[in-house]
Amino acid sequence: MEVPILAQVIRGTTVESLHRGHFIVMDGGGKMIAAVGEPATVTFFRSACKPFQAMPLVTSGAADAFGFDESEIALSCASHSGEPFHVATAQNMLDKIGLKESDLHCGTHLPFNDGEAKRMLRSGIEPTQLHNNCSGKHTAMLAVAKHVGADTGTYCDPRNPVQQMIVETISLFTEIPKNKIQIGIDGCAAPNFALPLSAMAKSFANLIRPENFSDNVRAACTRIVNAMTKFPELIGGSERLDTMLMRAVPGKLISKVGADGVWLCAAAPSEKWPEGLAIALKIEDGDDKRARPVVAVEILRKLEILSDADLPDVSPMPIKNRRGDSVGKITATSFELTANS
Repeated sequence: MEVPILAQVIRGTTVESLHRGHFIVMDGGGKMIAAVGEPATVTFFRSACKPFQAMPLVTSGAADAFGFDESEIALSCASHSGEPFHVATAQNMLDKIGLKESDLHCGTHLPFNDGEAKRMLRSGIEPTQLHNNCSGKHTAMLAVAKHVGADTGTYCDPRNPVQQMIVETISLFTEIPKNKIQIGIDGCAAPNFALPLSAMAKSFANLIRPENFSDNVRAACTRIVNAMTKFPELIGGSERLDTMLMRAVPGKLISKVGADGVWLCAAAPSEKWPEGLAIALKIEDGDDKRARPVVAVEILRKLEILSDADLPDVSPMPIKNRRGDSVGKITATSFELTANS
């Protein structure tokens, strides 16, 4: 099938470029509400799976053993932008487990937050692994390794008990057998998982409605969802889509981006959607900054989770020149949210 166009870039009145992709919407019980493109498309979960990579932190008892609070559980699920409060939270987590920044294996990059990155460059401050957007996740993995007696030096190895716990969690929530999940290595050096979009959406449906799981897993779901909604600024940051969406409708949804154009979302039960909703999106060309936010907001508006007044500068997104003049826009196409799309 031809992959549908989800967003277009318009300069003046001329369409300059197009972004294609796929998405699926299902309710909390796993019933498909809408699909555009091919929901069976297999791609990597990337950072959108962080709530499940953080799940063993809670289910193993490590979070309680080390005294992690809700903000630290939130950072464990984050793709943060390396602002000072993100770095401080990650350092607090390391202090609680008695390990150092050098014990992390996520690597180093400048903060995603543009202002903080420029400040550090001007001041000659070198970034550390704490600035890595995945430092919370990696610290959580180290906490689990230390709590269960696994080797902290190889915590990213797919054979390490920590990673085995994670892939079992992914299997549980996506309802895909463990031996059917393809493994790749993410940008932060941790294993990641190739799955159909429909399975990713199912995992978020199970996250907000975990009624078929054990008491321990259900309690962990509640703690993770509550942490994400209570601390949206830790999940992303001042300039990140996840934080913007969760702040726009406090307590009503969890949002988690993944690299290469992936976005997962779960909406809490409401009058219109009594079982809640789960959404999985993949922008085919991997665009993160133009198509993904525009399409994500448009989907949420069509589902009546966001109003037209929420995030007006995101969808459509203005295109500005170097002087700051608006010279065009990025807009979602007029896709319809029907089960037969």
